[in-house]
Amino acid sequence: MKLTKVILIVMLAAGTALAQTGTIRRTVIQKADVSIPGREAVVAKVELDAGVAAGRHSHPGDEIAYILEGEGELRIEGEDPRRVKAGESYVIPAGTIHDAINTGSVPLKLVGVYVVDKGKPLATLAK
Repeated sequence: MKLTKVILIVMLAAGTALAQTGTIRRTVIQKADVSIPGREAVVAKVELDAGVAAGRHSHPGDEIAYILEGEGELRIEGEDPRRVKAGESYVIPAGTIHDAINTGSVPLKLVGVYVVDKGKPLATLAK
């Protein structure tokens, strides 16, 4: 197998592992081009189990989310922690390091819309 194929397989596996790290689950519902060349919208169902943190990460584009169920704490770098619950929404600018912690006793469920650079992983763990 050529080295290029091996590298591609490893990169795809790493991206899938990041999307499913721990007990956060991102299920992509739809991807579509947007009016900005080189960008796409990714609509995903996101679930975070009770008592779990997503892990500090960022996205290669804006994250716009609406919370369907549960409650948690949103920690956006440079801002005070913010409590969020079902029926609320938030926007996180591209490249901003953040974390979400499920502080409730049921899964935190949300719909996330990510307007991101095409071809980049949806999320990258922060150092």
